[in-house]
Amino acid sequence: MDLYPEILAEIRDRQAAVEQTHSPYATRNAEAVRKKSSPKRPEEPVIRPPFYRDNDRILHSRAYTRYIDKTQVFFLIDNDHITHRVLHVQLVSKIGRTIGRALGLNEDLIEAIALGHDIGHTPFGHKGEACLDAICRREGIGAFRHNLQSVRFLDVIEDLDLTLQTLDGILCHDGERFVRRLAPAEPITAPAFAAKCERIGSGAEEPVLPSTMEGCVVRAADVIGYLGRDLQDAIEVGLIDRDDEDLAAICRKTLGTDDERAINWTVIDTLIKDLVNESFGKGEIAFSEAAAEGVKKMQQFSIDRIYNNPRLTSQQEKIERMFSTLFDHFSADLEEGKTGSLIYTDYLDSTWVSGDYLDTAGEGEKVRDFIAGMTDRYFFETFQAITLPERVKGTYRRE
Repeated sequence: MDLYPEILAEIRDRQAAVEQTHSPYATRNAEAVRKKSSPKRPEEPVIRPPFYRDNDRILHSRAYTRYIDKTQVFFLIDNDHITHRVLHVQLVSKIGRTIGRALGLNEDLIEAIALGHDIGHTPFGHKGEACLDAICRREGIGAFRHNLQSVRFLDVIEDLDLTLQTLDGILCHDGERFVRRLAPAEPITAPAFAAKCERIGSGAEEPVLPSTMEGCVVRAADVIGYLGRDLQDAIEVGLIDRDDEDLAAICRKTLGTDDERAINWTVIDTLIKDLVNESFGKGEIAFSEAAAEGVKKMQQFSIDRIYNNPRLTSQQEKIERMFSTLFDHFSADLEEGKTGSLIYTDYLDSTWVSGDYLDTAGEGEKVRDFIAGMTDRYFFETFQAITLPERVKGTYRRE
């Protein structure tokens, strides 16, 4: 059904009026670029502009649904009050859109980048990423980086035909490598995007920066989103004491508070306002020197006291063996053509996997992608299924 002409005209006028209020540094909807145009996916920019449409495609993807059981930092712990990826990306989206609204940027593009930015994370978060990276290098299929894997899931495996601006922002988010000032890189084109993917896939360590202001916002919002939340979660699970003197000192100097109950919200409020103050009317996204110093101190505190805490890393060797076992098992299944294997039934034979991907990806790449897409629960249950003998209950007789 089409819109009535008079309604269509009024909606267009309203959208044009909104875009006139945007910053000159904002990405316009008319600038959206897709690598291809599919007759199965017609554009209707009035009701759903291109970046809004990207949001919908990400939300309805299979990869997005798996956020629900991918942990953020704390894995192998039963606690319903800690952050999972599905909550983290919503927080980043909210923070990013708050900043974008204040700066007059494209909120639809910010939301699309934010919702898709962590889709490539493996089971068990960054610890799992390190395990899969080591295996991929061993197998000669390049470095494993979750931001590049996010692009693989959305653009290659499910072939959602997202805009280059959204894909570029997802690829370049990398919130773990803090950069105080972020200015958009060269304008995005298909060759420039492919070159960025190549650099990241080769294991390059230097920052690869987004090509839009909106991508820069999400990269900064990612830091804001996890910084306070990880501290709050660490207190929740007893990894940090509520009255930790080192944390209190950092928070007093950086945030003006030592109330652990307000750490997360104070981090968000303080850093958003700082970012807006430093970036308003400029072609860059920046933190003040004082805020940047505080972010670095909080990051280092989290590295020392949370991410590398022995209570969190004590299972690392076992997890490494689990990743290696699964990779070797499914590699053998592919080589032997065992079509009853889970890598076929739960992945390669699925209707949502692109035919082009099936034709062009190597066997090691397919195994990498299957494992990277697993939720924590599915990973754990799959490992049990292929390593532990199955018990028979009562009788071998089948109904």
